[in-house]
Amino acid sequence: MLSSWGIGFEGVDLERTPERWEDLRRLGIPSYPATILGNRFVHGWNPTDLAALVGVEYDAGRRFEPEELAQRLDRILAANQRAVRQIPRERLGMKHPQRDRSVRDLAFHIFRLALAFRDCREQDQFPEGWLREVPGPDLPDGEAIAGYGQSVRGRLQDWYAQPGWCEGDVHTYYGSHPARELMERTTWHAAQHLRQVYWFLDEMGIPAEGRLTDADLAGLPFPKEVWS
Repeated sequence: MLSSWGIGFEGVDLERTPERWEDLRRLGIPSYPATILGNRFVHGWNPTDLAALVGVEYDAGRRFEPEELAQRLDRILAANQRAVRQIPRERLGMKHPQRDRSVRDLAFHIFRLALAFRDCREQDQFPEGWLREVPGPDLPDGEAIAGYGQSVRGRLQDWYAQPGWCEGDVHTYYGSHPARELMERTTWHAAQHLRQVYWFLDEMGIPAEGRLTDADLAGLPFPKEVWS
């Protein structure tokens, strides 16, 4: 996002340089990603606040209704199921050269972060640890991970059927926010990682089946770059 605005920045990979965690702790930032400018910061992917931080104009466009977000999220999860099934078992450990997360972990993460919306609503909390979970030995291949994804989709559909499923506030590790904002964050977060799963398939020379297009994801406020 910053580069698209013509603003230079220093990118820090905390997995490779853990000593830089002190930059976050100094300001009380609970986790990454974060953008720091002096003693001011924006935590997470928040284009509106990021634009205010660096002094540029930003048009967030229209906001999606919760029901439309739910439909889009389900399409993203279904696409992730198709994609992870295509990855050969022996390639599931593949990593991006500048990231420490395997494609197996990434595909699982998409499903887990989506389920975290329902977990947060039910438990009235959202610990950061939920987003650090990795697939266990019971999910050894793409088919098993896709099966887990199907259970996630089912649990979310059950939640959407409840009255007021996206009303009120939620309490997360980065503060209290309207549930609608968490649903929006969950949807674009999953979409961004799906783009990264597609990157892996492209690197393997495997055409993604039923690949979601830019039109399918249009309007979601994720970065222009696949790896940001």
